[in-house]
Amino acid sequence: MASRFRSKFEKRIAHALESAGAAFEYESIKIPFVKNHHYTPDFVLSNGVILEAKGRFIASDRTKHLLIREQNPEFDIRFVFQRAKNRINPRSKTTYAGWCDRHGFLWCEGKLPKQWLL
Repeated sequence: MASRFRSKFEKRIAHALESAGAAFEYESIKIPFVKNHHYTPDFVLSNGVILEAKGRFIASDRTKHLLIREQNPEFDIRFVFQRAKNRINPRSKTTYAGWCDRHGFLWCEGKLPKQWLL
């Protein structure tokens, strides 16, 4: 397991992946988007699935991921939320999960679906 993660949540996901016997790399690739920007995914599984661990899912993250997918449709980016029922902002009824559903991103909360690891 990588010695450093950006959050305790990412460390828990790495531990879950290891416990499930899933091969993965942590922040091992950079995906270009827009001009001179790069996205460094949290986890890249050996099957090509990219996992992005999110405690907070702020507006700039949501915009970034729409741009990344538009400009790099070959990547399968999925979200792992600490709390998928959190609202995208206090005035909105839209949750993190609802935003993903609306925009066609797969997501889970906490526990990783086994089929994602195959």
